Amino acid sequence: MTPTLFSMTPQPPPPWQKAMVTAGAGFLGSHLCEHLLDAGVEVDCVDDPSAGPAHNVGHLAGRPGFRLLELDLARPGCPDTLAGPYDLVVHFACPAVETVARPLETLDAASLGTRNALAVAERDGARFLLASTCLLHTDPAGAHTAYDESQRFAETLTTAYVGAKEADAGIVRVFPAYGPRMGPGDGGVIPGLIRQALTGGPVTVPGDGSGTPSLCYVDDTVEGMLLVAASRSVRPVDIGGDHGPTVREIAGRVLALTGSDARPEFTGAPAEAPEPPAPATGFAHELFGWTPKVLLDDGLKRTIAHFTERAAAGSGPPGAEGGVRHACSW
Repeated sequence: MTPTLFSMTPQPPPPWQKAMVTAGAGFLGSHLCEHLLDAGVEVDCVDDPSAGPAHNVGHLAGRPGFRLLELDLARPGCPDTLAGPYDLVVHFACPAVETVARPLETLDAASLGTRNALAVAERDGARFLLASTCLLHTDPAGAHTAYDESQRFAETLTTAYVGAKEADAGIVRVFPAYGPRMGPGDGGVIPGLIRQALTGGPVTVPGDGSGTPSLCYVDDTVEGMLLVAASRSVRPVDIGGDHGPTVREIAGRVLALTGSDARPEFTGAPAEAPEPPAPATGFAHELFGWTPKVLLDDGLKRTIAHFTERAAAGSGPPGAEGGVRHACSW
């Protein structure tokens, strides 16, 4: 069977009753779990306990319909321990935790873990959504090759399932996201800028500050992901923001919004490696009507407020959340 790449008409959100979210205790996964619960969907949040503490979903622990299942999805027989039945499975192909130090575990998570997640979705007849990354490189000796190539394999495996088993599966490529519950290991500089500004600095700006990253507030990212999940799209769909202000300008906004008198310190000349391209969001906009809504200043205010509240509550320094992370956060 040759899979149809997409449905020309967006489908209304299906009546999901129960969802499984893998790596659900991470930054993006925790927000996805929260959005699904708010929509009345029961959620099994599956996460590997070795990836770090599950601070990000602690506030969900008492909510009806939420379960945190600490399991290694790459373990043989894991699907049998996930009773379901699910009508939605959202799978973060590989958590970006110590991927340089743990290349074999990284590859297992994306290969065996993805196969097991697909098996659960196939067993229950569920819609499967692979949350892939914007960072798909090809350097076989690069520091992050295991992560990059694991994502590529997970996409290939998902597409093969569609063709061989007529599975209802899609792929969303998540571009840099930011927001509350970001930790220092989530990638990029926004958590560090906020933490340094709130603790008095200095605020470290990479390079000469001329980089222009693409940024998307986490709520907008999750909304886009759920729109793709509710569709019949098979082809990869980019979800992310356009290239915006420079890093220098972002640092200035963080300093102004925190009221910090810290001074920015630049690390040197701009990096030789080009920035990842901006997401091609025309497909998401035309087919699903998705457009980011949260302005940068509003998103930064919400993020700063969260880090400030955590620090005041004695939950560690601002931006120190743990748990599983996804690499495309900025």
